[in-house]
Amino acid sequence: MDFLELAKLRYSSRKYQSRQVEEEKLNYILEAGRIAPSANNAQPWVFIVVKDENRDALRQCYHREWFNSAPVYIIICGNHLQAWKRSSDGKDHTDIDVAIATDHMTLAAAQQGLATCWVCNFDKEKTSKLLNLPEYIEPIAILPLGYPVDKPDVNRHEKKRKKISDIVFYERYK
Repeated sequence: MDFLELAKLRYSSRKYQSRQVEEEKLNYILEAGRIAPSANNAQPWVFIVVKDENRDALRQCYHREWFNSAPVYIIICGNHLQAWKRSSDGKDHTDIDVAIATDHMTLAAAQQGLATCWVCNFDKEKTSKLLNLPEYIEPIAILPLGYPVDKPDVNRHEKKRKKISDIVFYERYK
């Protein structure tokens, strides 16, 4: 499968089978996040896997019924002390680096026949407390992970994405 085929398979699933995710598939997805590039190779991420005793508590951090159907959650956190900061203005690249790692994991999940949904609208304080995170580690995204009930519409991009001519410019904007 080429990259565009894989990218079209990745979608935000909101309904998961109760089937458990095999450890080798979970480890494959975590490895995809681990090898992601980051600014200045700082790798300012921490991945916390929740699939047993903290599942019910984590479900209290995001109140959507569909969220409860996932058998595994990966909480992707950013370490602001480790992140590269741009020298000209001090811009912290934690969010960018974590987004790259998260995207790697979502694509790896799709390649393994699994689905995810990038969740950012969760209770950050409650999540931090549950996971015992120090102040400089920020939970940035939660990836529910599991076997999807539905299938992706691989042609949805033709209807739901901007045309390439609307987003690509050469030499300068417009």
